[in-house]
Amino acid sequence: QVQLVASGGGLVEAGGSLRLSCGASGTFFSIGAMRWFRQAPGHSRELVAGITRDGVPDYADSVKGRFTISRVNANNTVYLQMNSLKPEETALSYCAAAAPIPGGATYTAWGQGPQVTVAS
Repeated sequence: QVQLVASGGGLVEAGGSLRLSCGASGTFFSIGAMRWFRQAPGHSRELVAGITRDGVPDYADSVKGRFTISRVNANNTVYLQMNSLKPEETALSYCAAAAPIPGGATYTAWGQGPQVTVAS
């Protein structure tokens, strides 16, 4: 089983920055793609950024140029550097990791949090 523990977040002023981290632990063979999601009040969860096992990133159009996703495979950790944050980006964050398992199947592990609050 893969356990994801996220940290970071907090309260910042508009235009400020935050750095999120999410580490995977437990029993698994490897970790594939890792992704960050967020869910604002009254909205569904949206994909913010993803990164492949080899470090190729992808971003939602709304965060391109402001956010940077990265990973350190040695400790199975993904990071999200968020700059120039906007009040409408107040949301609960989620991290996810693709985990191959014996038999050729893959499941997604989820970690909830942290809260990101951007003041007006």
